[in-house]
Amino acid sequence: MPSRTIALALGFLAAFPSFLHSQESARAPFRVDADGPVNPGSGGGGNKKDAKPGVPPWYQIEEGEFPPEGSAHAVSGELIMVDHLERKFHLRVDRNDSQDRAVWDLPLESVMLPYGSVWYQGALADLRDIPLGTHLHGQFYIRAVDDTTPPPNRYFRRKTPEIDFRRCFRLEDDLTFRLRQKQQWKIDSVNLADMKLVATLHDAEGKPIPGPATTERIFDLLTSTRVFQGKGFADLQALQPGQSVLFNLTWVTLYGPGRITEVYLDDAARQLAAAQQLERHRNLVRERGLPGWIDAVEDEPQTVTITFFDNVDPALFAELRKAPPPPAPGTAAATTFDPNAPYEPRGGIAVALPSLMTYDPVNDRKSGPIVEIKENQHPQTIGRGNSGVQITVKVDMMLEGYRPKRIVRFYPGAWKVLELPREEKYEGRE
Repeated sequence: MPSRTIALALGFLAAFPSFLHSQESARAPFRVDADGPVNPGSGGGGNKKDAKPGVPPWYQIEEGEFPPEGSAHAVSGELIMVDHLERKFHLRVDRNDSQDRAVWDLPLESVMLPYGSVWYQGALADLRDIPLGTHLHGQFYIRAVDDTTPPPNRYFRRKTPEIDFRRCFRLEDDLTFRLRQKQQWKIDSVNLADMKLVATLHDAEGKPIPGPATTERIFDLLTSTRVFQGKGFADLQALQPGQSVLFNLTWVTLYGPGRITEVYLDDAARQLAAAQQLERHRNLVRERGLPGWIDAVEDEPQTVTITFFDNVDPALFAELRKAPPPPAPGTAAATTFDPNAPYEPRGGIAVALPSLMTYDPVNDRKSGPIVEIKENQHPQTIGRGNSGVQITVKVDMMLEGYRPKRIVRFYPGAWKVLELPREEKYEGRE
């Protein structure tokens, strides 16, 4: 490269040191104030003409790349509609001081990114697991440049200022959000006559965390509020001042801090709920395959290299090396089965859509040996959609859908591939 060209390149990089991140290609600066307002003219929205001078735009997702740390926009609200098959949902966005009254309580329509994760009760989940009405916290990205979907034509054609944030990276309930932030609520008082609970949010060191005006928040209790204690249920009488608890909410910001739908009084209750939810998640993934995208394809040796997403339980990756159960006695496979033969990890690849929906994995996946398993791949993006686990599979037939950046699901050889319900297969929708 000519020396003058090198000098110009170094000069350009030096001009923007605070905006460069660790991914392979340098990009334009992007906003990192996740909780910043998104009103027109504040740098919000995907259109650069709306940006305020001196304020960089929000980060734009690039195909085949995981987003950098700190690049998402935070939006919280109540889950009011779900299409779990397409991984789409609507949130009624929380009210905040940056909004005009005219745009209170309007919906944000969004879709989970292929590597986006859903959390409920402290564990990984699917959108189908979260009850409607649950208050959620999300990390979102601007719609794709070619996304020309018109805003919803309702509510007098008004739209939430968050309307452009149509791609979700992470979605979690209040319980998971507080656990991740290492926060807990300390009950100050309970009034069952008025159905009110006063609590103060504390950090990991036990210090109160101030709210918009005060450290205390006054929550509404419901006659249907579920109280979890130990390995069972309790009634509202179990709520006592001084307890450190976590809870899930609904109707947040409509009439105050919100209504409590479920309370977890102790670690035993929280751990049991998380363990049950985690098993539900594992069962769902085992029946639908590990999601990831294709990094590389080699036509002549017929190999496909896949990087898995981190929106599944990491323990499932250990099952890539797990041998399948021996064939049932009396079957044709049993006559040639050698229990002493070394096991060669195998599996099948099914073509999937960005929604993670497959076509007909029982019949159209292609299988073969796993020739290589790597961990800690692309470490700068681990935890940002990337699991760090990468495999190379030698398949018995190459499919059109096996192309770099395309989404797939992988079924380890130890997993039984079941016929999915018809509505979960994309076959026939084209």
